[in-house]
Amino acid sequence: MNAPWPEGLPANPLDAWLTARLGGIALADHQVARLIETVTWAKQRSPFYRRLLADFDERRLTTPEALQHLPFTTADDLRRNDPPLLCLSQSDISHVVTLETSGTSGAPKRLFFTPDDQERTIDFFQHGMSVLTRPGERVAILFPGERPGSVGDLLATGLRRMGATPIVAGWPQDAAATAALLQHERPDVVAGAPVAVLAVARHSPSLHVKKVLLSSDHVATSLRTGLAELWRCEVFEHYGMTEMGLGGGVDCGAHAGYHMREHELLVEVVDPESGAARSPGEVGEVVFTTLTRRGLPLIRYRSGDISRIAPGACPCGSPLLRLERIHGRVDPDNRELTMALLDEALFARREIVDFSATYRPGPRPTLHLDIATLPGSDEPKALHSALAAIPVLTQGFRLSVAVFADGRLRTRVGKRRIVLDNAP
Repeated sequence: MNAPWPEGLPANPLDAWLTARLGGIALADHQVARLIETVTWAKQRSPFYRRLLADFDERRLTTPEALQHLPFTTADDLRRNDPPLLCLSQSDISHVVTLETSGTSGAPKRLFFTPDDQERTIDFFQHGMSVLTRPGERVAILFPGERPGSVGDLLATGLRRMGATPIVAGWPQDAAATAALLQHERPDVVAGAPVAVLAVARHSPSLHVKKVLLSSDHVATSLRTGLAELWRCEVFEHYGMTEMGLGGGVDCGAHAGYHMREHELLVEVVDPESGAARSPGEVGEVVFTTLTRRGLPLIRYRSGDISRIAPGACPCGSPLLRLERIHGRVDPDNRELTMALLDEALFARREIVDFSATYRPGPRPTLHLDIATLPGSDEPKALHSALAAIPVLTQGFRLSVAVFADGRLRTRVGKRRIVLDNAP
């Protein structure tokens, strides 16, 4: 099934995992069967999907591509939750995640998971981490892990099952303290959000780890390169959202895109404006359908992430669908200024640990940045030059910058966004 990896590396372990889970059934047949089950279940149990899919006959779902006949589910549907999307009673739910809006107001999104839903996430974490982790290795987890069912807790459980030793360090709000912990624990692998891991690395440049897994947010090339240079490590990326059930896909040693958990997720790429399907190789918005969730299944959920399905075969030999690294986010206001642009410019500066951004529209829009630098750093003169290199900021923007030489993170776990300030 697989060609060997370059230089004799082992074949992608996700292939064997997928084959075992399919039990001899062709992937397309499995996807169609699970898709019909999901649509039928959602129509029967969810007030939202009962109304949304009232006129849809699931017998039309004869191929995975037939899901294009189904309507989309959006983040606004989750926030509004009227009628409710939940398919089960609250007593059947073991874990609830609340995702706050990225703006200054708005209802949060709430995601509900059953024990079976979370077991499938653990299963993916166990096998996904085996792409870069070996039994006996020590793995520092820089995600929240105190609560049962949290991402750090699920990841720790998956690592134990594969014979690795998890070190649940938690979200590194105090990056210096987390750096000191890692210096003491000497992990082989570190897993965490991109900015959080970079912040810890800039506080502990002498630490040497074998590999790093970045997840939960866009990874700027400047951040990835800086991290690899600081820790002299190989950097892997995982793509997932809470809406996906946390686990989505992970890149392999070829670093040619995320290998997706196709037996549990159907992935599409569509035109962000028209919703029409994009062909493999064309860039658009990532849309996914969960195939095994029962608490709160999502059908054709618009992620807001921009990418494309990678054409051709992966150099590792895996036939799994690959999603390219996320290019950025869909911007309904079509602003040229994005967090991805700011990340590339600012994280190229070695003294910068983190920053937050607030955008205020108007005849002359304002961008305010709170920038955290390493302790002892003065406001770098080169900072303004880095910002001036972003073309849109030279086009009538009012720029406001506050620098804090405390080395502390300015953002929380999750996808970092430019906050929109519409205050009068």
